[in-house]
Amino acid sequence: MNHLLIAALALSWLAILAAGWLGWQLLRQNGRLLLRLDDLEKRLDDLEFGGAEEAEGLPVGTEAPAFELPDLDGEHRSLAQFRDQPLLLIFFNPDCGFCRELMPKLKEKAESGKQKAEMEIGGRSDGPLVLIVSTGDAKKNRQFFAEHNVSCPVLLQDDGEVAKAYQAHGTPTGYLVSAEGKIASGLAVGAEVLLALAEGKSEILNLKSEQDQRLLTSAATNGDGRASRFSARSVAGSKIKRDGLKGGTTAPDFRLPRLDGRGELTLSEMRGRRVLLVFSSPNCGPCNTLAPELEKFYRQNKHDARPPAGEGNPAAAVEVVMISKGEPKENRAKVKEHGLTFTVVLQQQWEISRQYAMFATPIAYLIDEAGVITHDVAVGVEPILELMNNASRQVQERELAMH
Repeated sequence: MNHLLIAALALSWLAILAAGWLGWQLLRQNGRLLLRLDDLEKRLDDLEFGGAEEAEGLPVGTEAPAFELPDLDGEHRSLAQFRDQPLLLIFFNPDCGFCRELMPKLKEKAESGKQKAEMEIGGRSDGPLVLIVSTGDAKKNRQFFAEHNVSCPVLLQDDGEVAKAYQAHGTPTGYLVSAEGKIASGLAVGAEVLLALAEGKSEILNLKSEQDQRLLTSAATNGDGRASRFSARSVAGSKIKRDGLKGGTTAPDFRLPRLDGRGELTLSEMRGRRVLLVFSSPNCGPCNTLAPELEKFYRQNKHDARPPAGEGNPAAAVEVVMISKGEPKENRAKVKEHGLTFTVVLQQQWEISRQYAMFATPIAYLIDEAGVITHDVAVGVEPILELMNNASRQVQERELAMH
């Protein structure tokens, strides 16, 4: 009997040990899965937000990398010459549409700050001195800044060498640099953030749109010298809607610069016309396949359109608007290659894609005269072609009804 009891106890302990071992293995496996999911989520966020690792820039409190560059007159000037005053260092490119959009606003703020300084004791403004480091042909830069009557210092780098030292990928970007020559803010990306820094704000909040907040790091520092940072990489940010907007949804309005330089385009100004809104990228193969079909569709609809009674030239039965990413230069090359004549506007990262709930190209929405999306999002070349066919059929049906 004792032998049986001992055997039973031994078997019980073996079962408990086996169960414990299995439980431990399950926990380890679950931990690996969670780590893998976290890694996949991070990679997806990087794709959605345009690779935010590149936008982190130099740490606050580090020494600003020294440089010496020629100004627009060819005279060499160094960063050390601007010591003893806070600087807003802006990396610029006259071929960048966002830079061109920034310049008149930056000039207006600079002039406003100068007038304020003249009225104050000592003649100094609260804002930092703007120092622009531009890229590209010297003649083009001189012409551009002369046209805008820019009074702040402009230095010319050859091939982005200073921007690389500052880990500033893209334009317009920049930093606050303290009077002691230290990095005083995180890397600021985009016009809104730079304009706020130009006003001398130590903390940047309440930007026009939520997506702009993810691009910036605040210029404010805590008591221990660390920068306060604002980012959309949060629990809420990881639950971004990614499956597109549904038919019947009001299309989100936007304001973006036109690629051809003729000001800005808002969706609201297209009310009363149907719009085929296409999201594209110059480095997207399927987008390049789709481009000539879009042009053919646009030309056909423009030819078939009837002029509104009492109004001038007829508008297209379905307007085509392409929202693209990337630098203006590569987008203009694509427009020229495919002979595109419809409107192309540029988003800086994925800010409008986020509003339309999908981070992919090519995708398209058909929007009616009242600004309402008529169908679920079309993803890829074939679904977009089908959406275009549906729009063409609707045009023909309306034409027949008018006879």
